[in-house]
Amino acid sequence: MLLNVGDAIERLAEVDTVLFDKTGTLTLPDPEVVNAAEVPAARMELAGRLALASSHPLAAAVARAAKAKTPLAHGTEFPGRGVLGELDGVELKLGSPAFCAAESEAQAVAAADPEASVIAFAYGSEHHVFAVRQKLRADAAGVIAGLRRQGIAIEILSGDRAPAVEHVARQLGVTAWRAGLNPAEKIARIAALKAQGRNVLMVGDGLNDAPALAAANVSMSPVSATHLSQATADAVFLGEKLDPVAGALAIARKARRVMRQNLLLAAIYNAIAVPIAMAGLATPLIAAIAMSGSSILVTANALRAKHRERAGWRS
Repeated sequence: MLLNVGDAIERLAEVDTVLFDKTGTLTLPDPEVVNAAEVPAARMELAGRLALASSHPLAAAVARAAKAKTPLAHGTEFPGRGVLGELDGVELKLGSPAFCAAESEAQAVAAADPEASVIAFAYGSEHHVFAVRQKLRADAAGVIAGLRRQGIAIEILSGDRAPAVEHVARQLGVTAWRAGLNPAEKIARIAALKAQGRNVLMVGDGLNDAPALAAANVSMSPVSATHLSQATADAVFLGEKLDPVAGALAIARKARRVMRQNLLLAAIYNAIAVPIAMAGLATPLIAAIAMSGSSILVTANALRAKHRERAGWRS
């Protein structure tokens, strides 16, 4: 895990609610297009080239399926919606069915494969919809179960279709989930939770979920090495596992606990040592040693906690 801001650990220690995005967060960032053969090769190529202008995992799946290498000269991404481009005076769009005005086509694809995610492509008035299959991160169920045992509330906030989100939520045992959300609706949900006094951790794509990440009390993003410098979250993690989320919360809480112990130890130590020194009952040598005693005491306590944590990892 890498921290982008200095106070992230302090804010992570206060978290009591974790909101997960689905695509590329609970699922692996490399989904597959399963109906690419049904799309004309010429349109597949254009969709792939336009997809190269997007950072969204579903767009990346289209680019891989099309084996696209050369992006379109002009492509503008609208986070949470899609990518807009132009070729020879024809408008091209890749993104949500609503963004591409392809709702009816998306419904037909969704009916054939209810649990797949969909991403639409518009070439002028011509529309195509891709069905994309995603795999859960291998440790996602265990991580969420562990967070729940700690009393942390879990929700899934996704822009994907309800059947796809429900399928993932059911696999993970998450009962609170919302689908078809745009960035503004995610922000509204975060604001509602914060108004209830909840301390919210948002875990999502550091590029496409940037507004929601900024709205939360603290945020984390799974990123690739390529996008590491572009991530906007307070903390980021690499790899295919979700465990860094649980690990970050555990470390933050332990750090807060050790800090409070050290403050108490220092206060007790000084409450005893200072009156003795003021009464003139300590020799200069003893007083000099006592000055360092408080620092030695809190450092030893911190090292004890670190040793216990390492021993736990080894076991």
